[in-house]
Order: sequence, then structure tokens, then C-alpha cells
Amino acid sequence: MTASIVSLPELNNRRFVFRDRDHAGKVIGEMIQADNFENAILLAIPAGGVPVAMAAAKQTGIPAEIATVSKITLPWNTEAGYGAIAFDGTMRLNDAMLPHLNLTDRQMREGINATRKKIMRREQMLRGEGAFPSLSGKTAIIVDDGLASGFTMFCAIDAVKNAGASEIVVAVPTAPLRTIRAVEKLADRVYCPNIREGGSFAVADAYENWYDLSDQEILEILKRP
Repeated sequence: MTASIVSLPELNNRRFVFRDRDHAGKVIGEMIQADNFENAILLAIPAGGVPVAMAAAKQTGIPAEIATVSKITLPWNTEAGYGAIAFDGTMRLNDAMLPHLNLTDRQMREGINATRKKIMRREQMLRGEGAFPSLSGKTAIIVDDGLASGFTMFCAIDAVKNAGASEIVVAVPTAPLRTIRAVEKLADRVYCPNIREGGSFAVADAYENWYDLSDQEILEILKRP
């Protein structure tokens, strides 16, 4: 690993290393804490990144905020995406994938518009009338519960750069090595305690207890003291 990638060798290439997202966030927090970041902010990508970031915030004392990013999903498979849109309208399309999908212009327009509406709805629900915090001069630590292709995180990094962060850090509990190396090219530092090599990868395989979080559950987590 390079100096800009921080992992836990004892957890690499293993499955079911975290009890749940809270446990993963505590581990992430301990890793971040060792580097004594000043003027930092944790930015949680909903949904799964919220409990991870909140647990890391409790561990470190670093404030946490929401940074909504959502993938643009395929009309026939809502689990797969061909791009992502962030809270500020920043959009990334997977140009390498698009020629193989045979999407019509109308399908793309509908997918992009639906994703923008989803982001606006989630921002309103989770942030209310509060403005996105100023990142000028700050270290922005972007948190999710794991990466697969990493495309959502790429879009989040673009948006956080646009918001003026002086340093960009990515902190995720689990990811494949190929994705971590791609993220490393865009961020100043990457924390990932559970890096896995090999062909197949699923974020859920890092957790003993993992499930999709509803918006209501995210709200409850944000209300915790």
C-alpha cells in the first residue's frame, strides 16, 4: 500500500469483520483519530454512510454532515447505475459503460431527472432549510459504508472539490483493491480497514449485520444525541 492508503492488514481479504455499520464507524474513527486532523468535517453519503459517519464522529469529536449523492440507475435494474449526481448538481456519467447499454436519450433524461428529484427530496428531508456547510479551508472526510465500483464516491469527490475543500479524505470500511487505487488518484488520503482482492466483491460481505436503510431509519440515527 502507498502512504496515502491506510488499511488494517489484519482485516484485509477477510469477510464479516464488522458487527454492523456502527462498529465499522468506530474502527474508521480510530484510524482517523490517529492522524489528528484539524478543521475537519465528516461528510456522510446517505443511506449507509450515515451510521458509519455518526459513529466515527462520536469516536473523534469531528462534526458530521450529510452529503447526498445518488447513482443514476438503469430502467431495468435499479441496483445498477451508469452515473451519479451529487447534492450540488455535479454529475458523472460512466462514459465507458454507456455505449454498451443502448439507452435512448429519453431514458437517460428520465433517469437523470428522477435522480435529481430524489436528491432534492432527501436533502429536504435530512437537512431541512439548513444550508450545506462551507468547506473552504477544511479537510473534508467523505464517508460511506463501502465501495464497489466507486462511481458514487468519484462524484462525491468532484462535488466536494467544487465546494472548496482544501483537503479531501475518503473513509470507507470496505472496498476492493482496484477501487481503492482508483479513489486514491482523486483524494489526498484513503482510509479503508478491509481491502479485498479477487474477482467478486460485495459490500455486505464485510458485515455480520447489513441491510438497506430506510429514510426513516436515517432520520432516527441523525436524531441520536
